[in-house]
Amino acid sequence: MALIKKLAGDTAVYGLSSVLGKVLNYLLVPLYTAVFAEGDYGIISELYAYTAFVMIILLYRMETSFFRYGAEEEGRQKVFNTALSSILLSTFLFTIAFLLLLNPFAELIKLREVHQPLLLVLIFIWVMDVISELPYARLRMEGKAWRFASIKLTNIGVNIGLNLFFLLLCPILLENNIGGVLLESWYNPEFGIGYVFVANLIASLTALLLLIPQWEGFKLSIEKLLWKKMFMYSAPLIIAGLAGITNEMLDRILLKHLLPYSLEENERQLGIYAACYKLAIFMALFTQAFRYAAEPFFFQQAKNKQAPDLYAAIGKYFVIVGLFAFLLVSLYLDVFQYFLRREGYREGLAVVPILLMANLFLGLYYNLSVWYKLTDKTIMATWIGLGGALITLTLNIWWIPIFGYMGSAWATFICYGLMCLASYFIGKNHYRLPYEWTRIFAYTILAVGIFFFHRNLLEQFLTGEILFLIRALLIFGFLAAVWFMEKKKLQALVRI
Repeated sequence: MALIKKLAGDTAVYGLSSVLGKVLNYLLVPLYTAVFAEGDYGIISELYAYTAFVMIILLYRMETSFFRYGAEEEGRQKVFNTALSSILLSTFLFTIAFLLLLNPFAELIKLREVHQPLLLVLIFIWVMDVISELPYARLRMEGKAWRFASIKLTNIGVNIGLNLFFLLLCPILLENNIGGVLLESWYNPEFGIGYVFVANLIASLTALLLLIPQWEGFKLSIEKLLWKKMFMYSAPLIIAGLAGITNEMLDRILLKHLLPYSLEENERQLGIYAACYKLAIFMALFTQAFRYAAEPFFFQQAKNKQAPDLYAAIGKYFVIVGLFAFLLVSLYLDVFQYFLRREGYREGLAVVPILLMANLFLGLYYNLSVWYKLTDKTIMATWIGLGGALITLTLNIWWIPIFGYMGSAWATFICYGLMCLASYFIGKNHYRLPYEWTRIFAYTILAVGIFFFHRNLLEQFLTGEILFLIRALLIFGFLAAVWFMEKKKLQALVRI
């Protein structure tokens, strides 16, 4: 139980930076959906979708290799030097190549000329974020969760502050003729969504500077044999990472190109989908915080004889917390919808419960995937990820022209669900974990049953405070049922 408590504690600290931080960042959604039209928000979402792909390519999962080969303190500096030197060199070469191909890329993605300067800002964001990733990984490996959290929160704080400054304060000052010629000399309201990326750029630079102490002892050197081992370990994970980003982000690229409307309307539909996707943020944030804490934890506990029981218990409790988040957001969706300030964005609220459950599957997949990392069978991540990417690509191409963004939501749900099944059935032949599937299924059926009972019956006949109260009772009933079933298990775990 002490080990589970340790993981829970680390998850809480990393959650302070990822969950609390992104919840703060999430508060920018009302700002964006109030200031920008749906089409403009669609462009922001599209460019950040490309960013996710580029980050995987530039980082090529060297942070995971660092966890694998830098787990022992002895030799960790050598591993860090090799990984970071490799990233610096490859990022430099990529930057030159991208600058040379900037215009052809802009034409390929149908980026309007007025928005093409944003690509220049993006490339500098990519560079700084990639260079920062290994120092962040070093903090996680050394157990400096609080420093990790403080830098992440500073980064997010700067980003939020600058967004408020550029998108709220400056227009007010300009409208009231405050600041005069000085303000007009550098602030251009026509730049619009560009200030979102400028704020990101400055925040990324701030984080990079704060991470300078983590460069201590760094020397620009690459040990060929070590690099080869690290790359061979991470190579399958690169493809798996690209496949994962395909599953997560490809819909926001394909919607613009596959919807059967004009370019402007396609961008508007993309903006609606992307904004509604943000309402599934709580599940995604919980999953991210869990992943930050769990990845080094799984490696560190690999030699523990009770590790399989720990991993299985962690998986079960992850699902329980995830189902609670699913119920909270789904049942109170009429409250959460007000984060989307313009009425037009709320057209897509039907995708939210689907995406919440999809992200729960994704988090469970991270837990199930521990087997291939601990047994060095990372090639299996490639095949599972590629299978998921193929499903995502096929279903989106098939369903977007017919069902629009609803097709993308269901494609995400089906993809992550099938990836969970594949990881479990393949993994049990390599590293068997005693998951309590009967209880996991029972809790899932209970939560989904509550959701459909609420949507198909309660919402049809009840309104106002009574409905609000009954929703709370339903959620409390779910938690009470879980506590009744898990009380003895938790007492037993205390004695481990």
